[in-house]
This record gives sequence, structure tokens and C-alpha cells, in this order.
Amino acid sequence: MSITVTPTSPDFFAEISGVDVSKPLAPADCLAIENAINRYAVVVFHDQKLDDDQQVAFARNFGPIASSALKLRHRDIKHRIESSDVADISNLDSEGKVLRPDARRRLDGLANRLWHTDASFRAVPGGLSMLYAHVIPDEGGDTEFADMRAAYDALPDAKKRELEGLIAEHSIWRSREQLGVVQYTEEERASLPPVPQRVVRTHPGSQRKTLYLAAHASHIIGMPVADGRLIILDLIEHATQPRFVHAHKWRQGDLVIWDNRCTMHRARPFDTTKVRDLRRVTTRDVASTLEQAA
Repeated sequence: MSITVTPTSPDFFAEISGVDVSKPLAPADCLAIENAINRYAVVVFHDQKLDDDQQVAFARNFGPIASSALKLRHRDIKHRIESSDVADISNLDSEGKVLRPDARRRLDGLANRLWHTDASFRAVPGGLSMLYAHVIPDEGGDTEFADMRAAYDALPDAKKRELEGLIAEHSIWRSREQLGVVQYTEEERASLPPVPQRVVRTHPGSQRKTLYLAAHASHIIGMPVADGRLIILDLIEHATQPRFVHAHKWRQGDLVIWDNRCTMHRARPFDTTKVRDLRRVTTRDVASTLEQAA
């Protein structure tokens, strides 16, 4: 059966049906999925049945896997998922029990509720993120996505010229310090040093200009910190207007893929006494944004 792509809007978010992603992909289906991602940036597959190995195997169709940064940050925590290719996006501890309110990993994960782009804090940032839903709470826990290409297109020409060539410093510690809920060791901080990334880049799949922002973005290099942060905050506020945002309401068996090179996303609140078990595999971009087209 050939796949069917059903867009939610002309250029942002689509549903893909007619394919079982737990099985090896035919080349034509792989190309069709890649083309859909390049056009719509976020795609969802419903009613999938995936274990961790199958999710990783599917992701490898679209690039090399980026190992989970969480396990590097939390070396003192026992993890329930052994593979470093799979990030545990859940509220569960190593024994499968709901995390305590004061659990270090839960507090660290609250930063996922800030608008961000996966792994922009790495020199070679995230490419595609693929999040699969094992268990979903009855209410809440949606994920919102912002269309950064449309947000760039909507900027005045004068603002576009102002942003040309700007480089922001990204750090995972910047997003965490905004909530002030976890203390990190010097060893942890040294394991993920700040990196520079373009504020505006060209999305390689569509050749469209896009904003590249995240809660990880600390300041603009070569500019007073306060001035740079105001630019970043203003741009995030602009890019997350309702006209650029789509909310995905999860159901069990959903696999959602988003392109970190041209989107931001954030998790929404839910009753954290209820189980929410999602697992993410992320591919690596080809290089730093500084080494790619502006």
C-alpha cells in the first residue's frame, strides 16, 4: 500500500497513513516521508506499534542517531532505558514508577515546557526528532509546534536585514537556569559547553529561510547580553503567535516526527500523578549551522 499524506494546513503539519513504520521501508516510501517532512516540518503516524529497537531502526532511514544528552547530564541516576539512542520522555523512574515531585530528572525535564529546538546546544545540533507514544494520560500533555519558516516570512524586510549574520550562543544550562530548579556539577556543565548557532538559516530540504531559536539561546555574540536577549525573546514571542502554532493531542501509538531545523516545540502540562510514557530518537544534523547556508 502506498502512503497517503494529508496536510493539516498548506505548509505545516500533516498526517501520514498507509505505512507500518515497524517494518523496513521501501525506498519510495522513505523518499515520500522525507519529502513530506521537508514540506510540512511536522508529520504524524497514528496507530503504530513500536519497540525501542524498531524506533531506532526507523530513524536510521533519515540519518545518524544523536545519543541522549540526558544520560550524560544525569550519570548518578539509574535509567530504565538502556540504549543511549533512545531518550526517555516520561515521568517514570528506573522501576517504572511515577517520579516524585522533587525527583531531579522530573525537575530537569520541566524545561521541555519552554519553547525549544532539540539539541541546538550541541555543535552539531538535532536534525529530525521522532517521538513515540507508549502510554498517554487521559487529559493534557499535548505538544505544541511553531512554524519557524512562516515566522521568518512574516517579519518585516527591515527586521530580516537586521538579523542577517547574527550568531547566538546556545547552552542547555541557559534553558535550565530559567526555571532554577536543579543544581548541576561543574563536570556536568563541562560535558555540554556553549556553542554558536545562526539566528537565521536556510532549511536544506525546502531551501526556505527560517528562524533558528530555542530556550537554549543565551545571547547574541558580539552584542551586550541584555540587548541580545531582548532580540531573542522578541523573536520567540513573534514565532509563537497562534497563527504559527499547531498543537498535537497525543494518543497511544502516535509517532510524531518534527524537523528541528525549522520548528520549535514545547510540552504542555498534565496531571503528573498519571503515567506519560513517550520515547524519542533524534537524528543529527549534518554540521553546525555556521557551516551551512545562512
